Parts: sequence; structure tokens; C-alpha cells
Amino acid sequence: MSRRILVTGAAGFVGMHLLSVLAQAMPEATVTGSRFELTDRIAIRAAVRAVRPDACVHLAAVSGVPAAQADPDTAWAVNLHGTLDLASALQDEAPGCTLLFASTADAYGRSFQRGAPLDESAALAPMNTYAASKAAADLALGAMAGQGLRVIRVRPFNHTGPGQSGAFVVAAFARQVARIAAGLQAPVLQVGALDSQRDFLDVRDVCAAYALCLARDEAIPSGTILNIASGTPRRVGDVLESLLALAGVTARIEVDTARLRPSEIPIATGNADAARGLLDWAPRIAWETTLADVLEDWRGRVSVETS
Repeated sequence: MSRRILVTGAAGFVGMHLLSVLAQAMPEATVTGSRFELTDRIAIRAAVRAVRPDACVHLAAVSGVPAAQADPDTAWAVNLHGTLDLASALQDEAPGCTLLFASTADAYGRSFQRGAPLDESAALAPMNTYAASKAAADLALGAMAGQGLRVIRVRPFNHTGPGQSGAFVVAAFARQVARIAAGLQAPVLQVGALDSQRDFLDVRDVCAAYALCLARDEAIPSGTILNIASGTPRRVGDVLESLLALAGVTARIEVDTARLRPSEIPIATGNADAARGLLDWAPRIAWETTLADVLEDWRGRVSVETS
């Protein structure tokens, strides 16, 4: 039976990759990208009533720590209240619809201080506005699962890939490296904390996990939480060195204090055994391929500046 899938944030970085993955994995599905603002409760309900989806992937958010810190009121309005308005509309207008909520591993926050890879039982202990607003929505949706909402909560770890904004660390590095290689920037790289270790994923692997959640949603209990993680910590400075080597670029490294977080977690990695078991999912794309694709994407983008 063909499915009707509503995707919020379809025009964003993850959304564009998800649409491509869904087209291949579920070619019979009708996928609709949302056109409403998450601060418009009436528009949300009207869109859900019109589409009547049997699955909804909720990606739209004020994403990233700097954006949320810059405008916390909007972050809370979108990430928490907009999510709850969407969930309520789905319950009322599309009963039985499965909501796949893209939460964030950033919500674990201080729990990472134990140093070991975290599974889904780790306490949510957010350390910034972005993580707190997403954690609040995550918990609220878990409560709504007890009131009849069909929801799966996924907590992806850091993911990158072609098309990502330069506001995120791997893309920020790749943009500067590409600009230096093209002669658009002096051979000096502005960076934040390089000794931090993070669990990086390719966005296409993350989207594959989301598609598997939809394909198997009837077998996944409502309220389920799934970490989407590689389990492999990578030092941020090593990521930078790999990008420089790929581009054949030599540059001086300068720490920009504006890029440093006041409470940096030294290492943040995840345990994704639950996703492996329920979805038969694991990262498939080699990290070297991810970096090469990100760099190539930025080479293309900066070439426009030289034309």
C-alpha cells in the first residue's frame, strides 16, 4: 500500500538528503514537504488535514547551538511548542500516523562527562538552549506516546555531508580549506576547540536510518528512542588535518575564541546497538568518502565566488 509521508524541514540540509533516500527506498510513497511555519498553529493543522499523512518525519527546527543561543525565544517556540502543535494536529487530524521525531544527541549534555559511549538510557542533561529545547520536546512526545500518539524518537549524533551550512564544524573547515585552495582566503584557518572528540556520521547514513524507521514502524513500539551513532570518536583536529591533506593545502591554525563553547565536552560518542537490532542499521559510508564529498561540495560553492 502506498504511503503518504509529510516531511517538515524538507528544504533543509537533512531534508534534501532524506527526500532522495525516500525516493529510492519507498518509490511508491507520496512525499510532501511542509510549507507551514512551526509558529503557526492554524497552518500546521490545516496542512495535516489536507495531507492526512500516515507518517510524518519532523526535521524542522532552529538547529545548531549558535542559532538557538542568538534567539532563544524562537528556539523554544519552534523546537518545543511547534513540535507539540504538530503532534497534536497529527493525533486529531491523522489518527494512527507515525511521527518520526529528529531529536538530538546534544540533549545528553553533561551525561557525556562519564566518557563512555551513551545508550538511550542515559539521562538528558542539556547544556545549551538548542539541546534543552529539543530535549523538552523529546520528553513531551514520550509522554504523549502514553496518550495514543504513535511516535519514534531518534537521537542522531553529529552528521555532515554535501550541502551543509558553514555554521557546523566539518563544513566550516571545508569551506575555509576550499577558499584557501582557490586563492580566496589567506592560508590561515580560524578554528574552535580541536581536541574535542565527536561521533561523526554521514547525513546519508542518518537518512537511511530514518527511512528504515518508516519502513518498519509497525514493529517499533510507540515512544521508542533510538540513537543514530557510529560509536567511533574522532578528534576534531584530525578531521581538519584530513581535509587539509585532501586539498593539498598548508595553513596556519588560529583559535577563534568566538568559536569556543564555555562548557565544552571532551568526548561525546554513542551506542547505537538498539538501532542495529531494530533496524538492521549501521553506517555504510566510509568517513574518507564523507570528507571528500564535503570538500568537493565546497569547492563547487566557492568556485562561484571566482567566476
